[in-house]
Amino acid sequence: MDDLSIIELYFARDEQAIKETDNKYGKLCHSIAYNILNNNEDSEECVNDTYIGVWNAIPPTRPNNFMAFLCKITRNISLKRIEAMARQKRSQATIVSLDELAEILPDESIGENISNDNLTELISDFLRKEKADVRNVFIRKYYFFDSVGDISKRYSFTEDKVKSMLYHIRKKLKDYLIKEGVEI
Repeated sequence: MDDLSIIELYFARDEQAIKETDNKYGKLCHSIAYNILNNNEDSEECVNDTYIGVWNAIPPTRPNNFMAFLCKITRNISLKRIEAMARQKRSQATIVSLDELAEILPDESIGENISNDNLTELISDFLRKEKADVRNVFIRKYYFFDSVGDISKRYSFTEDKVKSMLYHIRKKLKDYLIKEGVEI
């Protein structure tokens, strides 16, 4: 079933929408949650919470890109769960990924000159200018929270090359943000 038909099922408040969403995107949502949480049970709960979140958001929201909409909800739910789990140290890889980004992004008090939306747009603009392989590695690591090993297998790179790419793109992103007036 195509995305528009699934969205129409949500608007009709037809529970078949959740089944169709699961059939089409369940594995992707589970993969995102698992990459963050490293636990099947917690990942399943996050996927189920994603479906509840989508059910509550549609209507009134009519997403332009349903897959991206689902991924964002799954990611946000999983990150909220990881905050609680961080105290228990159950997913060190995700905490390390977030710590790496924290070094180059402004803290919670971004400042008067830039909002979260502006920061997001700056990062998107920066990534669009990068080579596809560098951009893809960055997104796999810091959006989907894939491990360096998984990224190296996916793109047939050595783990050292992936680590080097990530180091250089973080440095380049930090320099770009500073040049754009973001206080880091």
